[in-house]
Amino acid sequence: MRRSSSPDWARLHHAHGSAEDVPGQLAALSSTDPAVRGAAVSALSGNVHHQGTRWPASAHVVAPLVALADCPATPDRATVVHLLHAVALGGLRDDVLPFDPVRAFAGADRVQPSDEAAVLRVLFEDEDPDPDSIADVADGVALRWAADAYRAAERHAPSFLTWLRDPEPALAGRAAALLTWFPEVPGLATALAAVGFDRDAARASGNLALAFLPGPPGSDEVAALTACLAATDEAVRVTAAVALARRQATALPEEALTVLVHADADEVAGALPGWDRSLRGHVALALRRLGL
Repeated sequence: MRRSSSPDWARLHHAHGSAEDVPGQLAALSSTDPAVRGAAVSALSGNVHHQGTRWPASAHVVAPLVALADCPATPDRATVVHLLHAVALGGLRDDVLPFDPVRAFAGADRVQPSDEAAVLRVLFEDEDPDPDSIADVADGVALRWAADAYRAAERHAPSFLTWLRDPEPALAGRAAALLTWFPEVPGLATALAAVGFDRDAARASGNLALAFLPGPPGSDEVAALTACLAATDEAVRVTAAVALARRQATALPEEALTVLVHADADEVAGALPGWDRSLRGHVALALRRLGL
C-alpha cells in the first residue's frame, strides 16, 4: 500500500460520530478471512457513504482504498473498487451520465467552515439538538462533503486507468464503470478502447464507458466498437452498439442497428457490475436517441 500522511481520524466525523474506527476497518479489507472483509465493507459502507451521504471522513478514505486496489496482494480488489465508487459518487446513478461535476457541485465552495462546524455540532455534540437551526446550511454542507469525496477520487483517476489493464476482469470492468464519471482524465478514451477482447465483462463495461464520453468518437474508439459488434458475447455486442448509437448516431453501422433491434426484440437481460441501468435499459436509451 502506498504511504501517505494519515489524517487525525479521531477528529474527523462519519455518519455515526468519530471516525477513529475507520483505520481498523480499512486494514481489515486486507484480511485473508472473507467474513472479516465482509464486515469491514459493511461497516465502511454505513460510516462513510451512509444512504449516499458523504461525511468529512469520506474524502480521506479514498486514498487508502486506491492503495488497496493498487496492491495485487489485496483480496477481492473488485469489491474495494466497488466501495471506492460508492464513496466517490454516493447515490448518483448512471442515468445522470454524462456527468458534469462543475454543475453538480455548484455552490459547494461557498460553504464556510462555520457552516460545517454548526452542522457537526447539532448532529454529534448538542444534548438537545435543534435541526431547524441548521436547515439553511445543511444541504450545502452535505454537497461540500460530496464534492470533497469526488475531487479526492478525481486526483487518483490516473490509477483507475491502470486497473483497466488488470488481468482480473471484474476489477477492470468496475474500473471502466468508475472512469466514466471522470471524463477529463487524459488518455481515457484510448485506454477504454484498448481493453482486451479476451475479458468479456471488462470489454462490455469499457464499451458503456465509451458510450458516455463527450463528443464524437476517435478512430481508435470506432475501430474497437465496430470490432465488438461481431463478438460472441452478447453483452459485448450490445454495449458496442449502444456506444456507437450514442456517439455517432448519424453514421451508425448497419450491424450496430441490427444488434440493437435484436436485443430489444429479445429483451436482452442482465446488467453489468458498476452500472445501475440494465442492458435492456441502455438499449432502450440508444434506440430513443436514434428516434426509434
